[in-house]
Parts: sequence; structure tokens; C-alpha cells
Amino acid sequence: MSNVADVTDATFNDLVVKSTKPVVVDYWADWCAPCKQLSPIIDELARDYGDKVTFLKLDTNTSTQVPTQQGVLGLPTIQVFVGGEVVKSFTGAKPKSVLLKAIEEYL
Repeated sequence: MSNVADVTDATFNDLVVKSTKPVVVDYWADWCAPCKQLSPIIDELARDYGDKVTFLKLDTNTSTQVPTQQGVLGLPTIQVFVGGEVVKSFTGAKPKSVLLKAIEEYL
């Protein structure tokens, strides 16, 4: 069972912008091969850091407003939000070490 919840255009404001914890949003699509490679890494980070950081996945096929508003141009894109603002953004599959370093800055 994944510790990563789904976020949509409708729930983004409540789950991400209003969150009191740092939030990692994984923008993905079912046709995106690098997204599938990244998914187990996000799941692992969520298992290890889920008490301090909220991990969410946004399906860009079904929710299109937020990716457009956030300037997401490629997949996968990972954004780290603190206080409702993007503090880090990565496009493309990244190794766990890069994502971990980005998260640890805000713990």
C-alpha cells in the first residue's frame, strides 16, 4: 500500500497550499515511462519521511488546471512546497539522493 495520496485540481489548495508541513507533489501520467520509474522512489521516501512531509501524486491526464498554473511543461515533475510556495522543482526522473537532499533542506 502506497503512502502517497492523490491530489486533484479540486483538492490542491487544501492539500498543498494550506498544508502546515512541506509537501512533495509528483506530477505524472500513465503514458510516461520515467514517471513509472520514479514512482517507487517517491513511495520509499513517503514511507521514510511521511510523518514530516506530505507526499502527493497528481495525474496530469485528469487534472490539467494545476499543472498549467504551476508551469509544469514536462513529466515527471516533482515540486516541493513549503508554506504554499514552490521552493524546489525538478523535471525528469531523478535519483533518490537528489530528491532526498531537496526534502531534507526543509525538515
